[in-house]
Order: sequence, then C-alpha cells, then structure tokens
Amino acid sequence: MRTLVIDGHPDPDSLSAALAARYAAESDDARLLVVRDLDFDLVLRRGYRSDQPFEPDLADALQAIRDAEHVVVVTPVWWGSVPALLKGFLDRVLLYGEAFRYTERGLPVGLLAGRTGRLVVTSDSPRWYLPLVGDTTVRHLRTTTLRFCGIRPVRLTRVAGVRSSTSEQRQRWLDRMAADARRDGAATDAHRRAEQQASAGMMVR
Repeated sequence: MRTLVIDGHPDPDSLSAALAARYAAESDDARLLVVRDLDFDLVLRRGYRSDQPFEPDLADALQAIRDAEHVVVVTPVWWGSVPALLKGFLDRVLLYGEAFRYTERGLPVGLLAGRTGRLVVTSDSPRWYLPLVGDTTVRHLRTTTLRFCGIRPVRLTRVAGVRSSTSEQRQRWLDRMAADARRDGAATDAHRRAEQQASAGMMVR
C-alpha cells in the first residue's frame, strides 16, 4: 500500500467523505480508512500515564499508517479544530513509542519519518476568514501532529465556503482531489527515489 487516506468526518454523506473517496480512487495502491466505521474508545482515559487496551481496529489502523508511504487526512473545520471522532482517533492511535518519542533532553523525535502527507480541510467559512483567526485546524494537524510525528512535507488542500457552494463547485473540488492524488503519486515516487539514492550514497561512503 502506497497511500493511506483517512476520512475523519462522522457523516458518510458529507463533502469530506466524498473528497476522501475520490482521492483514494484516483491514487495508485491506496487504502481508504474511514474512522467512523472503526470500533474503539475515543477517549485516552489516563493520557500516557498507563497503557489502555488497544482495540483491533486501532491496531489495524496503526499498521496501515506504518505501511503507507503517503498519508492523507481529510477533515472539516469544527470550532477551530477537528471533529471529536478524528481527535479521539489521533489521540489513541499516535502512541508514544510508535509515532513519536522524546530524547533524554526532552526533544521530540518523529517515528513516522520517510512518509509524505496531505491535509484536506473543508470549512463553511470563506477562505479569507480562517487565516484571519489563526487557522488553528491546519496548524494543529499539519505542524503539531503530522510533522511532529515525522511526516513531511505535508501539502495542504483547502476547500472553503462549503455551505454556500453549488453542485458545480463541489464537482470542481472533487476533480481537484483527483488531480491532487495524481500529483502526489508522482511526488511520492520522486521522494522514494531520493531516499534510495541518499541511502545508497551513505552505503558507498
């Protein structure tokens, strides 16, 4: 599996769900992981102070992230953040020692390095509004979640003004997803070749 597409919207009839499905359909060797279909406790009950039983669906999701070369997260903006469903999934699946760790000096180390990413964010607010108020959803997911775990670069697709959009506009967004998927596939190939060349160079030296 080259690409993992994570659909973080609770509603299967949402635009986010349609965008995630379109991206996966246009990608070579992709898996669509639909968080709303998983069976797991959303709440990280005791933080990282003690272990919590790891449900089979979460174990499968973590393995899918490990297996992927490219990880895509699709989410709406709700209250300047993500739906509780997606937040709970990330809290539970991105475990210390699996997705990240800290050095003896307390510096974070991303354990998912070597993977590229894309964040797809939908919002009812217009495009100009979110940067004005801080764009917290993008900063949270791209910088302090995906990049924190070592996934980079993380490209961004923003779909704004959803509530007032027409069917023609929604079709253009779906077509844009298909184009993004094809471009990302080519970029993933280039990223893999660069890593292989770098690894070969290290072996020669």
